Amino acid sequence: MISKEHIEALAALLGDKALVTSPEMLAPHLEEWRGKFFGKTSLMLTPQTTDDMAAAITYCADHNIKIVPQGGNTGLVGGSLPGLGAYQEILISTKCMRQVLGVDVAHMSITAEAGCTVAALQQAAAEHGLMFPLSLASEGSCTVGGIIATNAGGVHVLRYGTTRALTLGLEAVLPSGDIYSGLKALKKDNTGYDLSQLLIGAEGTLGIITKATFKLVPAEVQKHTLWLAVKSPQCAVSLLASARIITGERVSAFEIMPHTGLDFILDHIPGTRSPLATTAPWYVLTEIACSVDDPALTANLESWLMDTMEAGQILDGALAASQSQASDFWRLRESMSQAQKLEGGSIKHDISVPVSSIADFISETTTMLEARFPGCRVTPFGHVGDGNLHFNVMQPKDGDRAAFLATWEDMTHLVHDQAIKFGGSISAEHGIGSLKKAELARTKNKADLDTMRRIKKALDPNNIMNPNVLFVDTA
Repeated sequence: MISKEHIEALAALLGDKALVTSPEMLAPHLEEWRGKFFGKTSLMLTPQTTDDMAAAITYCADHNIKIVPQGGNTGLVGGSLPGLGAYQEILISTKCMRQVLGVDVAHMSITAEAGCTVAALQQAAAEHGLMFPLSLASEGSCTVGGIIATNAGGVHVLRYGTTRALTLGLEAVLPSGDIYSGLKALKKDNTGYDLSQLLIGAEGTLGIITKATFKLVPAEVQKHTLWLAVKSPQCAVSLLASARIITGERVSAFEIMPHTGLDFILDHIPGTRSPLATTAPWYVLTEIACSVDDPALTANLESWLMDTMEAGQILDGALAASQSQASDFWRLRESMSQAQKLEGGSIKHDISVPVSSIADFISETTTMLEARFPGCRVTPFGHVGDGNLHFNVMQPKDGDRAAFLATWEDMTHLVHDQAIKFGGSISAEHGIGSLKKAELARTKNKADLDTMRRIKKALDPNNIMNPNVLFVDTA
């Protein structure tokens, strides 16, 4: 519990409206959406400006009050909830800092406050004939600060890159309360360490993002969305390679899903239907896009479809005839997580491996899991284009949920060890948070981990900023 004295002092700094102490109002900010993590705190601050944020953090630094930053609270690894560890943190939300500050059409960039949602960025860019290309299932809720803190990826990384690649500059309040002013739209700035890049993916351990400038791209005016039935992940990987060549690197998304996953969606998500009459072991959802009308692209794509179907690489396929149909295809992909939640207990893994290793990773790891955890239903899906799989494992049909979830640690060790064996990562886009910090300590190279700790200690010597994430022990 934070003392009455501190509450009164913070209210004097920020105003009473910037303090939330009501348990009812705090409750939505203290639960992860899938119900795995539940935080606790007696105070949330909601600064409205960077200066207010700096004043709050300066006070917390001076009085050794631990802080957890929160954006849209869409994370999956317990990285934005207070009270999950040994510390009694307060929550600092950016939800009152949500303005789009401007679109620079000539420079093709957009600047916004940390609490602005990704959907709002997309809309603002579209009004100027441009596109903010980050696309996530949670884009209506996830925020600028959150996507930067976790280096979010999404479905268009293949063509446009992660948040890191899209971020031109940012402003942040450091653990000392000082304001880092790196809010530049420059694509070239060779003046020493790039501190903005250090803050990206730091999960709020080195500072709280307050504003950011992102790169925009020309709007996609010609778009082809396809749902394809394939025999195996290896077929999907082969199709990706040929599609990138035939379209001149215009593949903007390339997703995979097993038939088991599609069944979950059709069973649990009202209003969904399969795009194909054909049943196949695996499905690919891909989008080919261009910023100009290009008849040659359409012709090449049609030729590619005929050739690959004749060769047996594609068993069946559907090309969306309208934006509505394309949205229906994407709804299936974006419903995977919710459908799995409704199906039962799920042990989730957000791993990446080289694209060339995806098929072997899925085959070998699935065999190992089925042998060690009889009845489990391996349901990998995700971003084949960049090697990121949401390698989720469902409880046995009609099995005991609690007993299955009790295998979480053993199963996670197996999957993560396999990812590392294939030259991959234990966290592709969701971050480490508190969920994976023990796994990071177990699997990360010692020199890498020691360097990360030294950076944390240098910028946050009193460990006030999100002290329960990334590291097993930062005391």
